[in-house]
Amino acid sequence: MPSPNEKLAQSLEALHALEPARAIPAKALTRVHRERLRDAGFLNEVVKGWYIQTRPNDGVGDSTAWFASMREFIAGYCTERFGDEWHVGPEQSLLMHSGERSLPTQLQVWSPAAGNQSLNLLHGTSLFLYKAPRLLPSRPSEDAGGLRLVELESALVAAGPAFFTQQQLAATIALRSLPEASNLIRILLEGSHSVIAGRLAGALRALGRPEMAEEIVQTMRSAGYTVVETNPFEKPVNTTPGGRPETPYVQRIRLLWADMRQAVIDTLPAPAEASHDVMQVLADVEARYVTDAYHSLSIEGYRVTPELIEKVRQGNWDPDGDDKGARDAMAARGYFEAHNAVKESVGNIVKGQNPGEELRKSHSAWYRALFAPSVQAGVLKPQDLAGYRNDQVFIRGALHVPLSKEAVRETMPVLFELISKEEHPAARAVLGHFLFVYIHPYMDGNGRLGRFVMNALLVTGGYPWTVIPVEQRKAYMSALEQASTHRNILPFAEFIGKLIAEQRERPLERPGNRVAAAA
Repeated sequence: MPSPNEKLAQSLEALHALEPARAIPAKALTRVHRERLRDAGFLNEVVKGWYIQTRPNDGVGDSTAWFASMREFIAGYCTERFGDEWHVGPEQSLLMHSGERSLPTQLQVWSPAAGNQSLNLLHGTSLFLYKAPRLLPSRPSEDAGGLRLVELESALVAAGPAFFTQQQLAATIALRSLPEASNLIRILLEGSHSVIAGRLAGALRALGRPEMAEEIVQTMRSAGYTVVETNPFEKPVNTTPGGRPETPYVQRIRLLWADMRQAVIDTLPAPAEASHDVMQVLADVEARYVTDAYHSLSIEGYRVTPELIEKVRQGNWDPDGDDKGARDAMAARGYFEAHNAVKESVGNIVKGQNPGEELRKSHSAWYRALFAPSVQAGVLKPQDLAGYRNDQVFIRGALHVPLSKEAVRETMPVLFELISKEEHPAARAVLGHFLFVYIHPYMDGNGRLGRFVMNALLVTGGYPWTVIPVEQRKAYMSALEQASTHRNILPFAEFIGKLIAEQRERPLERPGNRVAAAA
């Protein structure tokens, strides 16, 4: 008779055969397999008869597995129920077309076969199935987890006027993503949408696309319609550089920077005059190293002590002896090496190098230094040092889903360009940190590297190297989530500004011999 482990292995084989399915109907597995996998922590029921894969070591209430698979689950569930006769609502389609990566707490799906019902899902999310009299042109979007999104032009015509005020950033990006006007005009003419034509023309003119606005108005008038242009935006819109149209993700990064920078400048303390004394600046950075390493590593869940940090700094760390395979020791050694690389960049900026250009050239070296000890110890493969990630990554407990691997490569050069052009050191540092972790360019280490980016820009802009205490991890992560999911940078700016003011007066105390609690 098979042992319990052998039986579980058989059930795991059955589950593996279903990959890469994110929405698993009950009929795909036998009752015995389902119950065995559920009891072992490998399956979680989302709605009656539908499951997602989970990991046994996920804590009770951990939302990561759900948020990592929510879009794919809904796509699979709706396709199973409705075939191709469904799509996401037009306004939520526009949000996704515009590069919005935060998951909605309720997703609206249209289908003629739906019943106007709301399904409660996991972790406070839900799915509303709207019985639509007709469907709009749509297609599956790989970047949206296989969800069927309404095509851009049809979604813009279907969106109500409130969308342009409540979701101005998304509306701006969607309109700027139009390659030309003919498809949009065809839909407007077929539906006799003269009022909508005036709204879209007014929006396009406000965004600096007068030729397209004029083409819409004149074509509609030639067909006998009366069109009155109206600007649907309540607030002035920030525009992005002209020329070749940029991807929605690049536009979003540019517009987030433009929308958020003044709030950051108004919130942070004023900078002191930036020092040009390289030795003094680096000495101040080094004086805060032990405290910074302790708290930054502890935020990421490493259990480190000041003794371990000093052991690494003094060169007493032995990767071939007692420290081989020690996760915390390797993290401490990597942090030490990366910190030295950051200090070199700080010195270059103090000597006159443009901050954004210096970070563009050096951030990959920081990353390699951070993880080289793990490669040398055989924990990571050498190819893990190659550069930006080649897979999707998720942030534990966050509604925000970092950008796709393709979008990472599009947006990182733009981030460093924005840092290069920004004149105010507060905006450079706070937005540099926020957008670095928003993009999440690496599979691991993004938080540590984001804090390095922030501090390199703080100390070269007249601010002190500012340590984020592990005791304030929850507030720190919550503020970043507010910026990522709700586009509200104020909590993060206030959080960093308060720490700067406190640590300008008195640096955070060096930790004692206590062990950091795992994050």
